[in-house]
Amino acid sequence: MDNPYHDKWLILIAVSLALFMGAIDGTIVNVALPTLVANFHTDFPTIQWVVLAFLLGLSVLLLSVGRLADMMGKKRIFMLGLVIFIISSALCGLSPTVYFLIAARLLQSSGAAMLLALGIAIVTETWPSAERGKALGISAGVISLGIVLGPSLGGLIIGTLSWHWIFFINVPLGLLTLAMVWRSMPPLHPKVAHEKFDFAGAVVLAGGLLALLLALTVGQNVGFGHPGILALFGVAIVTLVLFVLIEQRARYPMVDLSLFRNLQFSLNLATGALAFIAIAAVVFFLPFYLQLVLGQPVIAVGLLMGAAPLVQTVLGPLSGSISDRYGTRSVSIVGLIVLVAGYLIASTMSVDTSPAGFVLRMLPIGIGMAIFQSPNNSAIMGAAPRNRLGIASGMLSITRTVGQTMGVALLGAFFAVLLSYYAGQPTDLSVAAPADIAHALRGEFLMAAALLGFALLLSLLAWRRERR
Repeated sequence: MDNPYHDKWLILIAVSLALFMGAIDGTIVNVALPTLVANFHTDFPTIQWVVLAFLLGLSVLLLSVGRLADMMGKKRIFMLGLVIFIISSALCGLSPTVYFLIAARLLQSSGAAMLLALGIAIVTETWPSAERGKALGISAGVISLGIVLGPSLGGLIIGTLSWHWIFFINVPLGLLTLAMVWRSMPPLHPKVAHEKFDFAGAVVLAGGLLALLLALTVGQNVGFGHPGILALFGVAIVTLVLFVLIEQRARYPMVDLSLFRNLQFSLNLATGALAFIAIAAVVFFLPFYLQLVLGQPVIAVGLLMGAAPLVQTVLGPLSGSISDRYGTRSVSIVGLIVLVAGYLIASTMSVDTSPAGFVLRMLPIGIGMAIFQSPNNSAIMGAAPRNRLGIASGMLSITRTVGQTMGVALLGAFFAVLLSYYAGQPTDLSVAAPADIAHALRGEFLMAAALLGFALLLSLLAWRRERR
C-alpha cells in the first residue's frame, strides 16, 4: 500500500540533510588528523581511533537500529538519533583530550547509525512506489556526495575557522533537520509492535561485525598475517555462522533470513556490495595520485574529487525516475555496463594526465554509479515487506559501510603488491616514484572493473531468469 504524504518533499529534504550529516562525518575528520595530532600532542596510531571509533560504532549498530525502528516506530528512533548526533557533535568540538574525542565520536556514531539505517526506509514508506526510484536516487546522491566531499569540506573549514567547527557545524544543521522532521514527518507507527527484540542475535552479530572490521582496519597497519588479525578473522567467521544458527531458531529473528530467498533482494544487495568495494579504490587512492603523481595542492584535490559525485547527485534522481517507468533491473544493468567502461577508461591515467583529463576519466564512473545505485536501492527496498523496511534499510547501509571498508583493505593490499612489483622492492606510497604509483593505480582500476564485470554477469543471469 502506498503512502503519498502531502509533505513528502519536506520529508525527503529533512531525511537528505540527516543522511548528508551522517555520511560526511565518516570522512570529514580524515583531513583534520594531522591537525589533531599536533593539537592533542599525540601520535598517529592513537588519532586514527577518532576515525575507527566512528566507523566501528556505525557498522555494529546499523542492523540493530533498523530492527528496533521496525518495532518501535521509525520517526521516534530517527529523532532520537538526531538528538544524540547534535549533542555528541558539540561534545566532539569541545573535547579537551584525544580520548574524550574518541569517546564522543563513538557516541556520535550511534546517532549517525539511527540516521543512516532509517533514512532510506522512511523515504520508501512516505513516497508512493511509482516515484520510489526518484526519491531514493536523491537520497543515494546525497550520501555519496557527503562521503566524497567530506575531506574537501573539512579542509575548507579548518583553513578558515578551526578543527572544532568540523563538529560544531552539525549543531545548527541538526537542529534545523530536527525541526523539519518534527513538523513534516508522520508518526510512522510500527508494523510489528507485538514482536520482541532478538538480543542474542544482536549481540552475536555485533561481535562478529566488530571482529571483522577490526581485522580489516587494524590489519592494514600490522599485516593481515599477524596472529592477532588471523584470530579476529576466525572470531568473525565463527560468530557470523553462530548468528545464522540463532536466527534460524529465533521466534522473532533479528534478520528475517527468508528475505534472502527473494532474488531481487539478495542479488541486488550483493551487486551493491561489489560496487562499493570498487568505489573504495576511487575514494581512498585517487587523492594520493593527485598529490604525489600530478602534484596538485590539497584544495585542488578536493575540487577534482568532487566532480564525479556532483554528477551522481544530479543524475541519480533521473535514473530513479527512469527505473520507476521501465523497471529496476534493466536500468541497473546499464549502470553496471557504464561503470565497467568507466573503470577501464580510468585505468588509462598516467603521470602526464592533466586535471581536465582526470575529470573526463572520472565522469563515466560518476555517471555509471548514478545510473546503477538508484534502481538497485529501489529494487532492494521494494522487495522488502513493509514490516521489514527498517532492517532492509539497515542492511543497505551496512553493505555500503562494510563494502567500502573491505574495498580499502583488499584493494589496498593489492595496490601495495603492485607498487612493490613495479618498484622492484617493497616501497612505501609516500616515497614511491610517480610512474610506479600510476602503474599500480592502473592495475587497481582493472581489478575494480573485473569485480564490477562479475556483478554485471550476476545481474544478467538474474534478468534472464526473471524474464523466463
